[in-house]
Amino acid sequence: MNKVKKNVYGILRGSFLTDESAFKNWRIIIFIVGLLLIMISSAHRADEKVVKIATLNKKKRELHAEFVDTGTILTRMKMESSIRKKVKTTGLETAKTPPQKIKVTINKE
Repeated sequence: MNKVKKNVYGILRGSFLTDESAFKNWRIIIFIVGLLLIMISSAHRADEKVVKIATLNKKKRELHAEFVDTGTILTRMKMESSIRKKVKTTGLETAKTPPQKIKVTINKE
């Protein structure tokens, strides 16, 4: 038990960084710190991408709703009844006789 206490006190005081085998410990510690920095960086990038995706999805839903609304308005504007109302003020009315087809013939002589 005495050796365990000595090892724990050595770790808490940081003596593993200053003894003769400290060079090996420093290499491992620097390697682990480098891996941790890479992990933290990739996690932040992933979070930024998730936020960007959520923003783009929200914008996509808004644009789709606007598209549907505009399509509905256009369909109402193209209806014959709405066209009749708009043209009535100019004096135009619907034809009582159907249109006739005109054929043009050209004589090549």
